[in-house]
Amino acid sequence: MKGLLKNLGIIIIVIAAIVLVLSHFLGWNNINGVQFGAMGAMIVGLVLYIVLNKKYQ
Repeated sequence: MKGLLKNLGIIIIVIAAIVLVLSHFLGWNNINGVQFGAMGAMIVGLVLYIVLNKKYQ
C-alpha cells in the first residue's frame, strides 16, 4: 500500500496527460473545462508527489 500511495502523484499526472492527449485527438481543444481540469490534476499530482515523497522517505 505504501508503494501505491508513494506513486499516487505520478499516477495522477499520467492520467491528466492521457486526458490532454485524448482531448486533442477527439477535438475537444476548445472545451476549457477539460483543459483546466487536466491542468489542475497535474498540479495536484505534482504537489502530492512532493508531499508524499517527503513524508515516506
